[in-house]
Amino acid sequence: MDADLDTLATALYVTTDELLKTSPHLAPWRPAVGIAPKLSDAELVTLAVLQALLGFCSQARWLRHARATSAACSPTCPSSPATTSACAPPPTSSGTSSARWPPTPRFGPTTYGSPTPPRSSVAAPGRPPSGPSWPAGPSTATAPATRAPSGAAAAPVCTLQGLPVGFALAGANADEREVLLGILAADPALVAARPGQTLITDKNSYGRQFEGALAGQGVRLLRPARKGEPEPVAAHLFRPLRQVIESINQTFKGQLDLERHGGHTPAGVVVRVLQRILALTAAIWHNDHTDQPTARSLVAYDH
Repeated sequence: MDADLDTLATALYVTTDELLKTSPHLAPWRPAVGIAPKLSDAELVTLAVLQALLGFCSQARWLRHARATSAACSPTCPSSPATTSACAPPPTSSGTSSARWPPTPRFGPTTYGSPTPPRSSVAAPGRPPSGPSWPAGPSTATAPATRAPSGAAAAPVCTLQGLPVGFALAGANADEREVLLGILAADPALVAARPGQTLITDKNSYGRQFEGALAGQGVRLLRPARKGEPEPVAAHLFRPLRQVIESINQTFKGQLDLERHGGHTPAGVVVRVLQRILALTAAIWHNDHTDQPTARSLVAYDH
């Protein structure tokens, strides 16, 4: 396969369609009686990912472009945002993700990095795949955060190569330690299936109870020392790792327009933030399967 937009769209559609056929319980619930969707779930997911990768923040502009571009559009592509919204599955408290797609061998059993959250008022822990490895041990994680203008924080937990493995949407004033514990509680297998993980955070992720909760799950916390604390053994790695985290944040904010998502309701914010998390996950998944040198690169898909 090649790393281009058409190939990604085809691979994503086929994988999603096969996944929903073999695991129908993952499909969104719909009433037995009502308006039949004009798009399949696989088509809708593919269109949503393409919109995020191509940088269309306006749904109306994206649909006009998609209908005019046969390579990016199914024959049943809706003509208005209202039609798309009617077909879209409602957001739930837990997200499905490419964690359930064919695995990405490059990331092995291990390393996580966590970027910084965007902003809305609903809490929605969920789970996207597995992570890369880091020199300090068999597995590592960091927690970045990215801001959205809607008063909420979207907190993804990512591998050090940027692959989202968990996420949550929380209020802007939410304690990030509680948010992180909520992500792990929403998907116990995230840690249980990969023992020996290391979570890299900033110095505000402290506290005996918090650190004890992580240790009880077999997660090693790595953070900069606070005033009066001894420097950790891996202190020399925090500066380069912080640059990695900021780079992941910039991918969300600069390339995927996370801060310009356009959501005006809690449900709208949830859908648009998850759309961008899915887009990055799909790009990394496809880059891995096409043996691209840079897993988080979106350049092949943004035009």
